[in-house]
Amino acid sequence: MQTNTHILVIRLSAMGDVAMTIPVIRALVAQHPEIKITFLSKAFLKPLFDDIPNVHFYAADVTNTHKGVFGLHKLSKELKQLNITHIADLHNVLRSKILRSFFKFSTKNSAVIDKGRSEKKALTRTTNKVFKQLRTSHERYADVFRKLNFSVDISNPTKPEKPNLKSSVLNLIGEKKNKWIGIAPFAAYDSKMYPPDLMEKVIATLAENNTILLFGGGEKEIAFLSKIEQKNEHTISVAGKLNLTEELNVIGHLDCMLAMDSGNAHFAAMLQVPTITLWGVTHPFAGFAPFNQPTENCMLPDLEKYPNIPCSIYGNKICDGYEDVMRTILPENVIKKVETILNSNS
Repeated sequence: MQTNTHILVIRLSAMGDVAMTIPVIRALVAQHPEIKITFLSKAFLKPLFDDIPNVHFYAADVTNTHKGVFGLHKLSKELKQLNITHIADLHNVLRSKILRSFFKFSTKNSAVIDKGRSEKKALTRTTNKVFKQLRTSHERYADVFRKLNFSVDISNPTKPEKPNLKSSVLNLIGEKKNKWIGIAPFAAYDSKMYPPDLMEKVIATLAENNTILLFGGGEKEIAFLSKIEQKNEHTISVAGKLNLTEELNVIGHLDCMLAMDSGNAHFAAMLQVPTITLWGVTHPFAGFAPFNQPTENCMLPDLEKYPNIPCSIYGNKICDGYEDVMRTILPENVIKKVETILNSNS
């Protein structure tokens, strides 16, 4: 491959989906150190890429400067100054399609993700459901680079170096004296969230012998986590107190992350922290399980009682009568799973 290869990688959102690209990008640059990558996404996600060599982050301001067709045309003119030779569209939405069209005459090498929509539709329908593991998002991302003739092997990832804890983190949390368990109890949809009363039982028990670090964002989430922090010793909410760079710094030092089918699970997994996920009406078969984690770390509802799971890919649709599926994931089983991981890493 020529040494002036410069790939524009497009993935504008969402947080968890961008995080899932990280193991693929790490593998790509490690296996092809001669290439340069410009990753296009929303500005607040830049810290995800800060420690990856040969990767330059470019912020897309799709709400102002780069809004609409004219804004995307402006963005394309900015990006063309970088001498892009290849485009890897890991998003394949209207914005990315329009942006790609502006490169039609200047960049011939372009590839787009196959989202497997028909397979996912078959997986989530209630009649004639085809219940099987689909290709993971990580492999679908890697496939885009393979279409561009870059081989990518993500089966044997190199663990990122653990950075020193930042002074701002130490001021909030203090030195690490016991096991640190991250807990991120929120998700984009209620259907993917473990019931708060059950989560509080999990936290109260695990906090007896470990330090619990609570993750979340938004005013309601911050207020809820603050109440849990006040109820339990050895429990610290970092929500609203740290920026993304600092949160990633903390996550890298966790002994275990307990999260929903959500972004924080992917943050932990991309740093190769042992990650347990609790699933509601979605299912790992759709391809969104955290990277390089054992299958048994995905804790599922009672599928005999709720055979129509997954009801949807993203959790935005719920089958009738499936509002409480996560109550079949017992707190004592969650606690046992966390303790098993902590003991195995002692």
